[in-house]
Amino acid sequence: MRPSVFADAWEGLRRNKSIAVSVILVTMISLYLLGVGLLAQRQVDQMKGYWYDRVQVSIYMCTATSSQPNCSGGAATQDQKDSVAAQLEEMAPLVEEVYYESEEEAFERFKQDYENSPLASNIRVGDIPPSYRVQLSDPEKFDTVASAFEGAPGVASVPNLREVFAPLFRAINIITAVMVGLAALTLVSAVLLMATTIRQAAFTRRREIAIMKLVGASNRTIRTPFIIETVASGLIGALMAIGLLWVSAWTLFDKYLLTQQGSGTAFISSADVWVIAPFLLIGVVLLAVGTSTVTLWRYLRV
Repeated sequence: MRPSVFADAWEGLRRNKSIAVSVILVTMISLYLLGVGLLAQRQVDQMKGYWYDRVQVSIYMCTATSSQPNCSGGAATQDQKDSVAAQLEEMAPLVEEVYYESEEEAFERFKQDYENSPLASNIRVGDIPPSYRVQLSDPEKFDTVASAFEGAPGVASVPNLREVFAPLFRAINIITAVMVGLAALTLVSAVLLMATTIRQAAFTRRREIAIMKLVGASNRTIRTPFIIETVASGLIGALMAIGLLWVSAWTLFDKYLLTQQGSGTAFISSADVWVIAPFLLIGVVLLAVGTSTVTLWRYLRV
């Protein structure tokens, strides 16, 4: 490609710098919003993997004060507890580990977990029923194990902890969809600005284009500077968006959440920005080239 093509592109950017700056800023905002949406989705996926892998099947046994219909016969007998334990042993290797927690142990654990909460003073031994805590080798088989004990003699309830996290994940998914929707709207604005930039540049250089046509310049030679201008503006906006995403992720996750919560938490990090960065760069190049090609074909008949 001749150096004069790049010189022509630079001259076009210089002449239409106000519009070029607008394209850069709108592209930056739209890709930043899109990047936030993609990072939010990665956060959801990581949280699901982190928490779902730690979801245990909790089989709560009946106590004398249990109000569940299955506990009308009173507290679970030792035979009923032994029956549940034996059935869990038969479900190996799906059942990886089983831990029985008595009422006293449940009470002590609750006091430790909520030692700074006023709830701790209102709970007594026996308020939390004894339970079997079951660790699964495959968390996706939660329903298989849980359904085997629902309604079993002496079993008060088998709560589905996955359903506890489901509303949180749905809320984050909705936020992600909103961010992607806003990004789509701003991307449309970026496309329109790119098209306007090309039309303005073509109008400004209409005499030069006419002369180039008279001396036999090819269509590619005439059109390439316009495409380079658009791609350059888009790439600058994309790089600014990626930099802003990295700063945001580093500040929120690396510097604040990870240092506050510890390394074992289910958070993404600034490194995830580099995972989505290539897609943002490739996407903006394709968008710029496509917009330029269509606009030039429609408004620049050469």
